[in-house]
Amino acid sequence: MVDFFTHPFMVRALVVGTLLSALSGYYGVFVVQRKMSFLGAGLGHAAFGGIALGLFLGVQPLWVALPFTVLVAIGISWIRRQTLLSSDTVIGIFFSVSVALGILLLSLKSGRSVDAFSYLFGSILAIDTLDIAATITLSAIAIASSLSLWGPWAYATFDPEAAKLEGIHTGRHDMILTSLIALTIVVAIKVVGVLLVAAWIVVPAATARLISTSFRGMTLVSVGVSILATLVGLMGSWMLDLPSGALIVLVQILIFVPSVIYQSAKR
Repeated sequence: MVDFFTHPFMVRALVVGTLLSALSGYYGVFVVQRKMSFLGAGLGHAAFGGIALGLFLGVQPLWVALPFTVLVAIGISWIRRQTLLSSDTVIGIFFSVSVALGILLLSLKSGRSVDAFSYLFGSILAIDTLDIAATITLSAIAIASSLSLWGPWAYATFDPEAAKLEGIHTGRHDMILTSLIALTIVVAIKVVGVLLVAAWIVVPAATARLISTSFRGMTLVSVGVSILATLVGLMGSWMLDLPSGALIVLVQILIFVPSVIYQSAKR
């Protein structure tokens, strides 16, 4: 265990993983309660398109993926409100376009498949000081927004029509929330990978939903489960030399299963 903390890359992984897992657990409750679990997959694959664009242009992928994914998130939110299309339909369209764009750009840029691999499956070795800076900045934004926006977000989550009547700009709040989720997903991709980032957000919130009696309690449990699973997964990744994302999600599932049994026993 002592050796674990002597490696700089593991310290970076712990800092980034802990902060991001807290954010994903926090935002996950809104995703689950709004029945938009596919959003994580859609934005994760949108981030893949942005990462591929960054690799194609030869610039830092994070700087391209962040605005790219936020624009996709805003587009999803806007089209969902302006048309009769369901959330899953809109997300699925952006999902497909982003993946197609990513595949096309990577095929045009030779020698980048190895770089893309670490983004697909997550790698604690890929976490650098830029990721720490981005994570700390994102955490500060999340804390600041939560202090003033958690109430309106929660209200709009459970009763959007009543929230509108109370003068809450649900459309604007929806865009802000979706954009913050997008930012969290982009930064988290190096830890868990594009393919598993959706589960990383949804599973802790789903676990909390089964054992909590209030939205506030659900939020706290979701954050706790997310942090615990991430720490255990990162340690296991280091000791077993396995992809961090896969282990983190498997630990989440191991926590989720007893919550299902608990919920079933109460019925």
